[in-house]
Amino acid sequence: MKSNPQLSPAVAVSDDATPLANGSGGPPELDRATGYGGLTRRPLVLSAGGALLAALAGCSKDVEKADATPAAAAAPGATPAAAAADPARQNYEAAGRGTGFTVGQPMAARSVLVFFDPQCPHCATLWLASKPLHDRIRMVWMPVACIRPVSGPQGALLLAASDPVKLMDQHEALLAGGAGGLAVSGAADSDLLDKIKANTALWQRLDGQSVPHLIYRAGAEGPYGKLSGGLPTAELAQVLGL
Repeated sequence: MKSNPQLSPAVAVSDDATPLANGSGGPPELDRATGYGGLTRRPLVLSAGGALLAALAGCSKDVEKADATPAAAAAPGATPAAAAADPARQNYEAAGRGTGFTVGQPMAARSVLVFFDPQCPHCATLWLASKPLHDRIRMVWMPVACIRPVSGPQGALLLAASDPVKLMDQHEALLAGGAGGLAVSGAADSDLLDKIKANTALWQRLDGQSVPHLIYRAGAEGPYGKLSGGLPTAELAQVLGL
């Protein structure tokens, strides 16, 4: 299966690592007892009272609005009136303005739009758990920058990749091994950073409080919904009606 990145705006990222709530400048600790696949499904919550959010200037609600290439495929028979009557559907269509790389079946009726941060271990859990479903669903992975300064450049590398699935696999393996994910050398592409900035602003406008944040369509006519966290394969399949 060939994945085609849908590129679409960019935040300046400093070189200084942002400490996590535990005071560490390194990558989030993984669940060593259960291994990479056993990471907790809890989303990484960015609460206003937490030390983490205090350092995340890129996740401020006042980031300016930016245009982006649509990521969501319109449902068959979709009408503006139907969308207006369903707030969950409106959220899905709004999320479709984000930019990401597509995996799975491009024309699948079941579609999941994922806001993720490359430094999030729970996003890694979801990445692995979703793979067995790729033959039946469409997923668009849209990077945001809200955990560490390196999140933006790493997201830009993923968007620029000719094979983003392969690079994402490499990134998550490095993250799981404690290496912090993909190495970033030199300045990141400013256009791609702009797109990540737009994703981050869109995630915030859609009341994103944690990553991974999923907005989904569980069939050609819905239902539509949203949830957060690194769901296991069986639970994700159940949510999507598989």
